Amino acid sequence: MVSPSETGQAGTPPPSAPDSSSSAPPSPPPAAPQSSQSPSPPQSPPPPQSPSPPPLPPSATASESVTPIARKTTAEAALETIASATTAGTTTVVVATGAVTMADSSNPSWFTPKRLLAIFCVINMLNYVDRGAIASNGVNGTRRTCTDGICTKGTGIQGAFNLNYFEDGVLSSAFMVGLLVASPIFASLAKTHNPFRLIGVGLSVWTFAAAGCGCSFNFWSITIFRMLVGVGEASFISLAAPFIDDNAPPSQKTAWLAIFYMCIPTGIALGYVYGGLVGGYTNWRVAFWVEACLMLPFAILGFVIRPLQLKGFFPSSKSSIMPSVQEALVDSKDGGVKVDGDASTASDDRSKKKSSLSNGASKVMKQVSRFWGDLKVLLADKVYVVNVLGYISYNFVIGAYSYWGPKAGYAIYNMSNADLLFGGITIVCGIFGTLAGGYILDHINSTIRNAFKLLSGATLFGAVFCFSSFLSPKLYGFVILFSIGELLVFATQAPVNYVCLHCVKPSLRPLSMAMSTVSIHIFGDVPSSPLVGVLQDYVNNWRETALILTSILFIAAAIWFGGIFLHSVDRFNEDDDLKEVSTLESSNRTPLLDVGIEA
Repeated sequence: MVSPSETGQAGTPPPSAPDSSSSAPPSPPPAAPQSSQSPSPPQSPPPPQSPSPPPLPPSATASESVTPIARKTTAEAALETIASATTAGTTTVVVATGAVTMADSSNPSWFTPKRLLAIFCVINMLNYVDRGAIASNGVNGTRRTCTDGICTKGTGIQGAFNLNYFEDGVLSSAFMVGLLVASPIFASLAKTHNPFRLIGVGLSVWTFAAAGCGCSFNFWSITIFRMLVGVGEASFISLAAPFIDDNAPPSQKTAWLAIFYMCIPTGIALGYVYGGLVGGYTNWRVAFWVEACLMLPFAILGFVIRPLQLKGFFPSSKSSIMPSVQEALVDSKDGGVKVDGDASTASDDRSKKKSSLSNGASKVMKQVSRFWGDLKVLLADKVYVVNVLGYISYNFVIGAYSYWGPKAGYAIYNMSNADLLFGGITIVCGIFGTLAGGYILDHINSTIRNAFKLLSGATLFGAVFCFSSFLSPKLYGFVILFSIGELLVFATQAPVNYVCLHCVKPSLRPLSMAMSTVSIHIFGDVPSSPLVGVLQDYVNNWRETALILTSILFIAAAIWFGGIFLHSVDRFNEDDDLKEVSTLESSNRTPLLDVGIEA
């Protein structure tokens, strides 16, 4: 009886024994060519194997199936190609379903480091121009008043919506709600979406909200839009400083940060002037519309320009090949390979639809879990905690100065132009002090320990001069001493943010900046103004109140002084998060709202 698996033709006898090679073997070779040349096509291919087939040749095994080892090698090769793509030109990766071509990474972005700094400085200034404009008399305006039956029409926002002082105070700080809530969210999203695109999303929200402020029709509508302004600003505050830190020359990192943060006092001052001019000559709504028009090009720029890569995060230019890598990894895990076919595709589509809801919930939980895990890492970092505690104490005083300073100066020295005097001192000292702090730290070598030395020293001597200024009986003595004190106090802006950026690994820098911003506002300038008001109600003496407030700067100096003795490590060059490329989760790091990568 002839087994069909042992021969391709029924009349060919099988070999009788393995050692009978003298007569039996010569007969099958002539029969095989005859059967292959037969006009009957069904007999030419070999039939299916029997339960006990002879071993297939190596070539047949390689062509008909792929072993798990081969699948593993394919996925690993793809991952290795991705890891080396930062120095490659155009790379092609073939994984299961096809080939994907990576964009040529040798084509540089339009941004140069100096252009990036200039653009970010303009955006930062626009953010603070908005803060100054809404507080200006031209935009904020005055309430409607009625005296002896004669009523006068109010001006600005207060007059348009007839706001009381409480509502006006809520309006001026409403953006802080959106800022504090959204800052950690954007910082966490930076781990799964391209940070540069997140800035574009945030600026788009800011532009929409600023235009909405000009179109508001009552107190609640403008309050909601002011909250959205804070949401839009949150992405920029969390992510701009890490980008500047990455692109600044190594010997000028702190100086570049100083230039960036110098825009804060400059923007607020310009906002006062801008709001007064626009509100006085046209209408307060125009001020917000013009702000939106000025910010719109930068929001568009965040989407049309090739996204920049932030150190410590998965390169966005590699994101286009990651779905194919994910398919290879999933197939390797499941013990099979993905093949072309309608049945396989339909089955995959049905399974994806069934699990879409659970996958969405799982992604949210992973995002929350990742955020809490990163937050625990920050809170366990003694250098970061000490730096932020000193920053909170410092901002507590600065926030109260900005709100109560003119009133205290008027009460102590009978200043007729207290607003102009305090505003001028703050602008000039803010610009020169911030720049000086950055350049000094770069000159003495930018390290975390040197930053703490500069923070503690500048704050200590600044506190001495500010404290002495309120003891001066003469106005001129106050102006000179207070100006020197503020010049020293503002020198801390660049060093304190340098520590926030360099005491954590690169992937945690956005969250570090976000939580620092949240902390200094929640525990610093937000509660300081009402608490100082309560203190003044109790002591009823502005000189004593100012001295007590200024003494908190000594606490900030002492906290930062303790940071000198902590074991500090500059983690700027730690890229351990790039190892996540070998996980499936890394394959989802696509730029948010990115239309694709240029080929």
